[in-house]
Amino acid sequence: MTNTVLVTGGTGYIGSHTVIDLLQHGFSVISVDNYARSSAETLDRIEAVTGQRIVNHVVDLTDLEATRQLFRQYPELSGVIHFAAFKSVPESVADPLLYYRNNLNSLNNVLQCCADFGVRDFVFSSSCSVYGNVAIMPVTEDTPLPQAESPYAHTKQLGEEIIRAVATARLQDRFILLRYFNPGGAHESGLNGEVPLGQPQNLIPNITRFGAGLQESLTVFGNDYSTRDGSCVRDYIHVMDIAHGHTLALRYLAESRNTENCEVFNLGSGSGVTVIEAIQAFERASGLKLNVTYGPRRAGDVVAIYADNSKARNLLGWQPTRDINTMMQSAWQWEQRLAGSLPNG
Repeated sequence: MTNTVLVTGGTGYIGSHTVIDLLQHGFSVISVDNYARSSAETLDRIEAVTGQRIVNHVVDLTDLEATRQLFRQYPELSGVIHFAAFKSVPESVADPLLYYRNNLNSLNNVLQCCADFGVRDFVFSSSCSVYGNVAIMPVTEDTPLPQAESPYAHTKQLGEEIIRAVATARLQDRFILLRYFNPGGAHESGLNGEVPLGQPQNLIPNITRFGAGLQESLTVFGNDYSTRDGSCVRDYIHVMDIAHGHTLALRYLAESRNTENCEVFNLGSGSGVTVIEAIQAFERASGLKLNVTYGPRRAGDVVAIYADNSKARNLLGWQPTRDINTMMQSAWQWEQRLAGSLPNG
């Protein structure tokens, strides 16, 4: 058995941190990323953290023949972790066809190549967005999935359905769907983190960019929700905890500990944090006081969600080890390095 893994979207935010964790746990990694939402500079950051230079193939995975050519080069592949997808809720609402075309066509092509080239183990980057607005929390993997709140979330629901159908047809192969909650933070070294292209859509880079003086305002979308302070509740989970979940998922499959050939796991902290509480955690980490503004609710946002992570703890041996304060400290360190106020080494 080899331990060579193809990571699609390997220079993205979660993808690059997962590459780091895989390398640090003895895996060989091949990346494929067309830099639609990332850049080649990420390869330098991975090398700075790990001392290893990985190969990235600039391939559009919606092109089946180009994807086949990639798989032909690596007959030793033992598994795939599939991150490659667009992930902005507002963008998906504005341009749904872009999301259905990119997120689903790329998934179909990668699954087809796994079948054609005998790659048995597949880990899918899913999302808590599949749960939508739920009445009972924390959510478990058995929580019924409602109609999606956004086209982005719908592509994740459809992606899971596609994989389940493939798993039913290919009983010799093994699939894990990782539904992770709201990633944040950066690598502890401060050498790798999130680099949003344009205006960031996620909360934490918006907070850190505002703290660094890189944007004029910080808007909390909605302060009239039925939550403890009126702002949305999310389950924030450190990106390196999420990254390690992928490493453990591959090990779980490689050691044949799975009881079904398609299993679902939540990766979340298990507790909810409001948007305002997240801002307060940043203020503690940075020593800054932020002057935020409040705007209307944003289309596609759910009110509150946080995870029951007991299944991942019990079966994968996964344990989130970093809280919202650690998340904000690492995110602020990374933002300062991006701004040039910290050295690169």
